This record gives sequence, structure tokens and C-alpha cells, in this order.
Amino acid sequence: MYIELQGSQVMLKQQNGNWETGALQRPLGRGINFQMFVDSVAPLLEALKREKWPLFRECHDAWYRIAGEERGNRQFLVQDPDGYLLRFAEDLGKR
Repeated sequence: MYIELQGSQVMLKQQNGNWETGALQRPLGRGINFQMFVDSVAPLLEALKREKWPLFRECHDAWYRIAGEERGNRQFLVQDPDGYLLRFAEDLGKR
């Protein structure tokens, strides 16, 4: 489930093994995945590469079925120093 306000979203989900960066122990913030849409992920990827910051999940195109159509994102995940997952995505439209 997503909670959305003016384009910012919070994803609420049950634990399924896809996004955990480690054992879920208190504090539980390590299981949070913040998704932010940007015009292009390329400048972010370049900046992270310059800083030699590792990606949690490489950049890839993902397609999701929403209301009978497929919507695409070019996205990657990076882990911040506190363990939070940040997912940056650009809209690829629908197919």
C-alpha cells in the first residue's frame, strides 16, 4: 500500500524478504524503503559513482501492473548511513 501526498509516497508492506538489508531488530528503520521520483536517475547515479558509494540494487527498469496497464520505472536503491533504503525512480510511462 502507498500513502501519497503531492507526489511523495510512503510504501507500507508486509515483510517478504525483498527489501531487508539485515536482520529486523530494533530500531526497525532499516526496513523502511523511501521512494522518490525524479526527472532522471542518471545525475544521481553519476554523483554516487564519483563518491564511490555502493548501490544496494543496481539501476534497472521495472514494470508494474496498475489498474489494468503496465507502468514503468527506471530505478535503483541506495542505503543511507543509518540503513534506510532510498529508491530513486524516473517514470518510463506505460506500455
